[in-house]
Amino acid sequence: MTLASIDLEKEKKEILKRYSAILRALGDKVDKAEKQLIRKAFDLALDAHKDMRRKSGEPYIYHPIAVAQITVTEMGLGATAVICALLHDTVEDTDVTLEDIRSMFGETEARIIDGLTKIENVFDQSVSIQAENFRKVLLTLSDDVRVILIKLADRLHNMRTLDSMKRDKQLKIASETLFLYAPLAHRLGLYSIKTEMEDLGLMYTEPDVYEEITTKLKNTEEVRKRFISRFINPIRTSLGEQGFTFDIKGRPKSIYSIFNKIKGKGIPFEEIFDIFAIRIIIDSTPEAEKADCWRVYSIITDIYQPSPDRLRDWISTPRANGYESLHTTVMSPTGKWVEVQIRSKRMDEIAEKGYAAHWRYKEDDEQENGIDDWLQKIREMLEMSESNALEFINDFKLNLFSEEIFVFTPKGELKTLPSGSSALDFAFDIHSEVGMSCIGAKVNNKLVPLSYKLKSGDQIEILSSTKQKPKEDWLNFVVTAKARSKIKSSLKEEKRKVADEGKEILEKKLKASKINLDQQIVNNLVKHFKLPSALDLFFSIGDGVIKLDNIQKIARGEQDSWYKALRNRFKRSGSGDDKSDQPATLENIVKEVRGKADMLVIGEDMEKIDYKLATCCNPIPGDEVFGFVTINDGIKIHKTNCPNAISLMSNYAYRIVKARWMGHQQIAFMAGIRVDGIDDVGIVNNITRIISNELNVNMRSISFDSHDGVFEGNIMVFVHDTHHLTDLMKKIKQVKGVTAVTRVDSK
Repeated sequence: MTLASIDLEKEKKEILKRYSAILRALGDKVDKAEKQLIRKAFDLALDAHKDMRRKSGEPYIYHPIAVAQITVTEMGLGATAVICALLHDTVEDTDVTLEDIRSMFGETEARIIDGLTKIENVFDQSVSIQAENFRKVLLTLSDDVRVILIKLADRLHNMRTLDSMKRDKQLKIASETLFLYAPLAHRLGLYSIKTEMEDLGLMYTEPDVYEEITTKLKNTEEVRKRFISRFINPIRTSLGEQGFTFDIKGRPKSIYSIFNKIKGKGIPFEEIFDIFAIRIIIDSTPEAEKADCWRVYSIITDIYQPSPDRLRDWISTPRANGYESLHTTVMSPTGKWVEVQIRSKRMDEIAEKGYAAHWRYKEDDEQENGIDDWLQKIREMLEMSESNALEFINDFKLNLFSEEIFVFTPKGELKTLPSGSSALDFAFDIHSEVGMSCIGAKVNNKLVPLSYKLKSGDQIEILSSTKQKPKEDWLNFVVTAKARSKIKSSLKEEKRKVADEGKEILEKKLKASKINLDQQIVNNLVKHFKLPSALDLFFSIGDGVIKLDNIQKIARGEQDSWYKALRNRFKRSGSGDDKSDQPATLENIVKEVRGKADMLVIGEDMEKIDYKLATCCNPIPGDEVFGFVTINDGIKIHKTNCPNAISLMSNYAYRIVKARWMGHQQIAFMAGIRVDGIDDVGIVNNITRIISNELNVNMRSISFDSHDGVFEGNIMVFVHDTHHLTDLMKKIKQVKGVTAVTRVDSK
């Protein structure tokens, strides 16, 4: 797109139109002075970004305007958030400084934009999430929740406009979104945003699956509408007779949650019974809404038979993210279970907009206790965590996405914990010192071990001893980030004492051979013994696990042959510089692997590079793949939809190498097939005949398990590519008695 071909006047009108839409959405939530500040922010952003364009060719200012629009219409935020959203990229990308923001708008706006700028240095379009900076980012987030909310709005708009990016950038950004941003949105109660992020993330990470589910939802839409209409008619009539003002919606399940159900339970789309839910939203006052919701529940269960195991009361005890609703599952006249959600208008807005919506209803600061408690927990985790940064992210994520249980102290105080929490998690939640000295617990006056899994409604009393110390096996049954972090910190302190002794022993041994212990030698030893860190090396020496025979030779030795081979094979040409004597750091190795083409071609000059196919996903030609540079094992080729792909792309993007298959290579690759069906005489013979005779495919292994008239089989076969595998699966599907044929990744 050339500047000459752009209609600047038309763009100017569109910019003003989008800006006006923000003001209309704000309505009477802002006064005259706030409108003037918003206009000032808009003018500043417009001028700062005037020469910038997005990858799509659109004016860059469209992006901050869209982010501001999301904060208002989809989060319910006010003037401060709009000002910060309009200016969120100015300090990072333009000549505008933080001091300019502070003098023009105030301290609050400067602090929020400073937080957003710090995040941008970590979570940007070209650099991956760097685990080492993650704590700093979260500390910024915990200062003002609006930093998180605006960043989520920014990421949501980036996801909505991701089609203009290159494929590798799409994968990286979508992976980060699924890995961290969607769980953050979930934890803050932003249901709509979380759902859209997950669906868009799936659209880019698994386009074929996304398209298949979307098509099936569209094809079944009319049948679903007719079913919902017949189901809600008697409810509508009864609620009207009782004098309720209400709205009823039939809400389909999100594409991502359908995908998770298909993948997690191994069932086809057609067998998912809760493909949609009925939502009843009543117009009720805050004083009467709880009683009104239970009245609606009574009316519905008079019409349809409820499942006693599927009642969820999040009105009496809201979720930690503020979610309030009453859920029941009832049997429809056609024999299908249907989930019904009952809530007030206030509850519905909080369910959609999360903590942002609390501000609309709050009368005092009491309303924000939930988010304050959560942010306080983040601060505690940051201050006490000494764990590996990547472990910290995973522990943190675990607590973002978990369901909650509600338990009580001996004095009757309500505590919220993640589902799956043990008695030991409860002890750490009370206080770190209580957790460290915990020897057992009484649950409902009954003695239980530390590993006892708590259930909602349990009342817990902790038993402790001053002689108790945290043990390694405690990590096997705690789930809260606070407990894991404290236990690891304590264990590491004990480990450090032994490691200090080990380091001293190593230094003396090397000194005898006139070798000084430096970082390069430590790195060599860590790699040689395949240990995760220097601390583990020193600890193993101090603990006597590593003997120091020939340690001098290992310390002086060359780096792993894989690094040497890469360094020698990937000399850069054309520049006149021979860089083969550069240190073989991971960054340099990755640069050399990528080369000028920025693409690893699998099958091309196979002697040139040491790569292996990852066993976690068994990629074959035709699969969309990427290379991952490992520390000790060469380059691993993974499928882009590998179970580990999202984590790898999010945390180690600098070690990702784009890769493609060379088309004409005829090599046999192993793939797994799962076959389900109705057990019948000769069915296994029919399947193996197709594999061996008709398609000349070699099998590595075959196992069939039959029970109660049905069977499931796993077959490992050698195929040339995805077309070969698809053809084989189609032929097997045609065998009489076979009901499903799916590809499996693991051996």
